[in-house]
Amino acid sequence: MKNNSFEMSKGIDWTLIGVYVLLVVTGIASIFATTYRDEAIVNGFLSLNTDYSRQLLYFIICIVIGSVILLTDSKFYTATANILYVVGVVLLLLVFPFHTDIKGTQSIIRFSGFQLQPAELCKIFVNLALAKYLSTPDLNFKRVKSQLIASALVLIPAVMAILQSETGLALVYFSFFLVMYREGLPSPILVIGFSLVILIVLTLLIEQNLLAVILTLLAAGVIYELRRKIKRKRSILFFIIGIWVLSVGVQRFAIPYFFNSVLKPYQVQRIYATVGKDLEVDESKLTEQDIKKMADKKKAGNYNVKQSTIAIGSGGFWGKGLMKGTQTRYDFVPEQRTDFIFCTIGEGFGFLGSIYLLGLYLFVLFRIVNIAERQRSTFSRAYAYGVASVLFFHIFINIGMTIGIVPVIGIPLPFLSFGGTALVTFTVLLFVLIRLDADRQMILR
Repeated sequence: MKNNSFEMSKGIDWTLIGVYVLLVVTGIASIFATTYRDEAIVNGFLSLNTDYSRQLLYFIICIVIGSVILLTDSKFYTATANILYVVGVVLLLLVFPFHTDIKGTQSIIRFSGFQLQPAELCKIFVNLALAKYLSTPDLNFKRVKSQLIASALVLIPAVMAILQSETGLALVYFSFFLVMYREGLPSPILVIGFSLVILIVLTLLIEQNLLAVILTLLAAGVIYELRRKIKRKRSILFFIIGIWVLSVGVQRFAIPYFFNSVLKPYQVQRIYATVGKDLEVDESKLTEQDIKKMADKKKAGNYNVKQSTIAIGSGGFWGKGLMKGTQTRYDFVPEQRTDFIFCTIGEGFGFLGSIYLLGLYLFVLFRIVNIAERQRSTFSRAYAYGVASVLFFHIFINIGMTIGIVPVIGIPLPFLSFGGTALVTFTVLLFVLIRLDADRQMILR
């Protein structure tokens, strides 16, 4: 009789696992390059007092977790998806009374020398629960009720992350809407979402009254162009007027309220900085703590991005070599082992190394999409697209931060950035996918 563990390992995508190992090892090497301080290398790795030794320990733990996942029956993930989601929400709730304030965030629980960030870990549970819901037999995802339930599964942890001052992680959850689109979410909803983003940017760039006039002229132009169709069908006119009223209302009332009453001043400042504008505020309405935090964030944000771009640019085409980058080696770039670890690659290995890393990420993303499309089960397909969406969002935003094209919102680069919770999260996301793909002939619900 064949060994059960051998049977469970059949169909495993070892190529994807190989690229995963390559990325994590690249991350450990990058962390080593930025944090090594002339201690004995062997002792440094064995002491667990250095960042690179702790990341190696996290990697070993992840290998154990990944092995367990590969030897687990795929039906386990469908059976426990909803339970795990509830566990994730409970962990998020526990953050409020038991959190530790670290660098302005209240999203971390610390115990026995270890730190846990439920908002990071909960991405696994949301992906499983959303895939479970989307694979419900006879689900009609064109119904508004179904769309609202799926959206609630995503938005509940996102809102809780915002309340824990983790706006960056909260934004990651919106990547799950791409999964919903793949599974039948009407395209007009995504169009409305992107239109809202454009409207927010225009509200920041253009004076309120002038933008209202532009929106009015735009609506008038559309009405003029569609005048013949409007004569035949009056509902088109009412629809255009409704969109105009909604747009003007959002830009004059909803967006200002969100920026003034929901977001914190330093978060608004980051958004304004991204579109190249300075935030003008009435300091008499702010507390001293807010004023200080805004000043610190503005100074730190500008400094971080400036030093990051200098580091990447100084690498040239070939790079300076591992541990030879002056910007990253001598701490000119803050948070270079976490949020700005891409700088180490850019300075140490130059344009060539950066393209190599991006090539690895593109390979992973395209392979995951290919895996998603060959699944027989809706659960496996939806889960796979969830993994691809989360990884793409993290990669795009993190690298965008380092080169100054998106706000510095503090999210890790998958498999490279220092941090146990992040590495475990990305590992579990990927290895569950690999396990599901190995059983792709099964219909999971």
